[in-house]
Amino acid sequence: MKILIAEDDTNIRLGLSDLLEAEGYECIEAKDGEIALSLFNQHQPDLVLLDIMMPKLDGYSVCRKIRQTDENIPIIFITAKSEEIDQVLGLELGADDYIKKPFGTREVIARIRAVTRRCLESTTQQAASPSENSDSFIMQEVTIYPDQLRAQRGDAIIELSLRDIKILQLLHREKGKVVDRDMIFNECWGRDYLPSSRTLDQHISKLRKQIEIDPKQPAIVKTVHGLGYRFDH
Repeated sequence: MKILIAEDDTNIRLGLSDLLEAEGYECIEAKDGEIALSLFNQHQPDLVLLDIMMPKLDGYSVCRKIRQTDENIPIIFITAKSEEIDQVLGLELGADDYIKKPFGTREVIARIRAVTRRCLESTTQQAASPSENSDSFIMQEVTIYPDQLRAQRGDAIIELSLRDIKILQLLHREKGKVVDRDMIFNECWGRDYLPSSRTLDQHISKLRKQIEIDPKQPAIVKTVHGLGYRFDH
């Protein structure tokens, strides 16, 4: 999933990019409104994070121009302008959500996931019940719903990141086979990513805590020492 980050504050822009790339998103960065529009037309992202007070072209104008060509792409305003009138104006222009600075990392991720789900449900006309999602697949007693960034064990809903979904999809596709570390990095991080064993091990450890009944004796994401990981059935 590709996200356009339009933000003139370099620290915020880079921070958002690092945060979202760690979650498995591909990020495109713009430091002003004109560049944002150019990158939007060039790369056709799946979601836009849009600052309001930007040089050359403000966020409201960028939002208007995007909505002239694409009525469905999720747009989230990220701004220090917190007055109610600004929020109302942003939403009236077609934004899907509104995040105020300063914000926490969990809030950003949660809002992106929520907006993505709403838009996917709207465009695919999915029913509210996740069990009706035809793209779902089962790993042990856990059902994975990629379009919703969620899994379910019994009545319990498990929130997953985009990268979690990519890893589980890969292991499920290659079930019974050992998936080596290079393959996981290439498919779930991207070929341009410089692999780090610590990065992968930490991510797998976190994923196991979410989906395994006993993370110390995993039944879904099994370690094949010296080689990689495997899902058996």
